[in-house]
Amino acid sequence: RKPYLNSDLIEAIGARYESTADIPISDGARRYGPFDLIFEATGYSPVVFDSLQALGKNGVLVLSSVTGGDRKVEVPADKINLEFVLGNKVMVGTVNANREYFELGVRDMAQAEAEYAGWLERLLTHPVKGLENYRELFDKLTTVKGAIKVFCEVADLA
Repeated sequence: RKPYLNSDLIEAIGARYESTADIPISDGARRYGPFDLIFEATGYSPVVFDSLQALGKNGVLVLSSVTGGDRKVEVPADKINLEFVLGNKVMVGTVNANREYFELGVRDMAQAEAEYAGWLERLLTHPVKGLENYRELFDKLTTVKGAIKVFCEVADLA
């Protein structure tokens, strides 16, 4: 919810940030029109099924979170299927887990810094120096409130 560093960062690059705590996805689609792109990163699986129904024609839903558990939701399956086929919609899952994706990520971060100077520094919230401090890294990943990106500084940039 705003004010929130995540929302500030999203809006700094010209995108709209809405929290599902403030407005359900379906209400957002009614207020702003169907979405062209939804990048789901909540870790809360019911949001996925709400998002399926809020996409516009030719819309793309990107799933980037991993969920556990056994939540169940009831959905209008036939309606979703029909709208996906006739509306030419796409849902895709993504993970960046190999060297090529790492290199592309570095390129994207360099481009982000070039286009939005200072933005990347605000995104990278919690550095940890050296691989030997992996315990600190995992501690920050799991316990620090407000951590957007926890990362390991393998070597000095100088």
